[in-house]
Order: sequence, then structure tokens, then C-alpha cells
Amino acid sequence: MTLCPAQPDSGIVFRRLDLDPVVEHRADPRSVTDTRLATSLGAGEGAVSTIEHLMAALAGLGIDNCVVELDHGEVPIMDGSAAPFVFLLQSAGVTEQVAPKRFIRVKKRVEVRDGDKWARLDPHVGFGIDFTIDFEHPAIRSSAQRTHVDFAKVSFIKEISRARTFGFVRDFEALRARGLALGGSLDNAIAVDDSGVLNREGLRYPDEFVKHKVLDAVGDLYLLGHNLIGAVTAYKSGHNLNNLLVRALLEQPSCFEEICFETTRKSPFVYGEAEVFVPA
Repeated sequence: MTLCPAQPDSGIVFRRLDLDPVVEHRADPRSVTDTRLATSLGAGEGAVSTIEHLMAALAGLGIDNCVVELDHGEVPIMDGSAAPFVFLLQSAGVTEQVAPKRFIRVKKRVEVRDGDKWARLDPHVGFGIDFTIDFEHPAIRSSAQRTHVDFAKVSFIKEISRARTFGFVRDFEALRARGLALGGSLDNAIAVDDSGVLNREGLRYPDEFVKHKVLDAVGDLYLLGHNLIGAVTAYKSGHNLNNLLVRALLEQPSCFEEICFETTRKSPFVYGEAEVFVPA
């Protein structure tokens, strides 16, 4: 994968260079075709999967325009978090472009449900996520299963970007039989068996499980193409509900507006301002 500069207002574009002709997918929630375990754009041979961690890093650094060149149909999983992407992007440098930064501001509540799972957007001055998970497992039960993140006060880079994806050992064989999670290992996920966490280093945060769900939500929401000004509240949400939520927002034009600010000082929040990620 290669991340390339892009012109103002071109958005985030995924480009499959291994195909002839080259296939491109602009980051857009309406282009999502699969949400099993990850978020995928496009269908068939030209699809691009597992985009959410990279999208979260781009969102957290406020990067509006980027071309993602790939020689395969999947974004590298790295360590299962957004931290490696944050580090590499900051090492390369981020350029301020000669164009006003645009935001999507939520004006009215939007909510989606799937059984007992739900997610909603509300008006808010800034950007925050209140997320609750509910897993009947001792390793997860012993950690915090709810977190509230106000990004005006909490650093995405320090407090969210390092949270890794997680999975249950009992599910791995069934997933692999379906052609999923083929590259899953202790190097790129938190593995949980019946007794607890198998990773020798343990958890990076006491509430890493729910924080990874926040990370996923940040990436999935950024498919809107602009940073959100609003509050997200979610209960047992995942990639599918995250995607349904942003689609529902776009289907109701009266519930949002696209806005710019005269200066960054007038913006209600700036992700990752004056922060540099340092790998452990």
C-alpha cells in the first residue's frame, strides 16, 4: 500500500493498481458492500476490504484528501489498530492545502436499530462518541464496557488509535472455513479464549475492547468524506450499523449541513492537534 497526496476536494480514493484496468473507489458510505468483520468498498474482484483502521487514522489526523494505492484487495492489517498508520502519516508529513476545510454538522437526531443494537447521531458542539459493548465473557466483563470520548478533551492519537481489534479463539476455525480472518494472529489482534486474553503483553488500555469499537466507528463515519460535528451514541453497534447510520443521515438532508469555518480557531475541534505518535 502507498499513500499519495491528492488535490483539494478530491477526498479519499482507493486505487487497485493490480487490476487492468485500474479500479478506483471513492470513500463513500453508499459504496460499502460488505461489513462482515470489516468494512469493504466495491464488489467482486475489484473490492477493497478492511479500510476502517486506515480511515480512522486519516480522520484522526484531519486528512481530507489522499489516494490509497493497493496491489491487493485488502488494506494491510498492521497490528490491528490505527497506530501504525498514524505514525507513518505523521512521519511523512501532512500539508495544509489552499482550500477551506469542510465539516458535516448534525442538525437533527438520526437513529438506526437492529434488534437490541442501535446507534444514533445528535447535534453537538464538537465531536464525541459514547459507546457501549455487551459481551458475556469474563475477560471482557472484567474491563470497562462503556466509554465516552469527547475529542475536544481526549486525544484520538494517544487514547484511541492504539486500540486493537479482538476476536474469540472459538470462532477462528469457523471464520477461516468461510475464508475470513485468514491472517489473524497475536501480532494483529487481541485473542481471547475461555479463560482470558492470550497476548503476552496484555491490553494496551484497561478498556481496549470498547475503545477499539470507537476506533472502528471513527473510521466508518469518515466515509462521509468530512469530519463530523455531532455526538454519536451507540449500543452494541458494529460496521453494519455504523454504515446504516451514515447512510440514514445522507438520506435526510434536513438533518445535516456541510459547513466551513473562516479560521481553524473558530472550528469546534481539531483532531490530533500538536500531537505526535511515538511507537512503544
